[in-house]
Amino acid sequence: MISDGILIAALVYVIACLGLVLYQQKQTTKLRVKVEALTLLIKESDRQRETVKRELQELRSGTIGVGRRMLELEKRTSKQDARLDEVNQQDPQARLYSRAMKMVDLGASIDELIQECELPKAEAELIIRLHGKG
Repeated sequence: MISDGILIAALVYVIACLGLVLYQQKQTTKLRVKVEALTLLIKESDRQRETVKRELQELRSGTIGVGRRMLELEKRTSKQDARLDEVNQQDPQARLYSRAMKMVDLGASIDELIQECELPKAEAELIIRLHGKG
């Protein structure tokens, strides 16, 4: 009988060990599947990060180009402003009209333009119509 008990105990032990091995294999398979899924996610994340990195670099390059163009335009504009000021200073008639336009911007009336800038009434009215507010 003792040998039957030992045999049964050994059989139960072997069955328990087999059950434990099967359970561990099942858990290992689940973990392997999860690791593979995470590996794929990491690869996809790395690919997306590289794509975003390239796009950001392109945006930086474009921004630098736009900045350079803006600087060129600012230089051109300041040169043109300087030329206009120079022309206005050389031509007394242009300087007179420039002064009249500034006065209109400040709200001057036709009579004030005629008196201060010595303009004919028709020219004073025209300047107010062209440059007046309203």
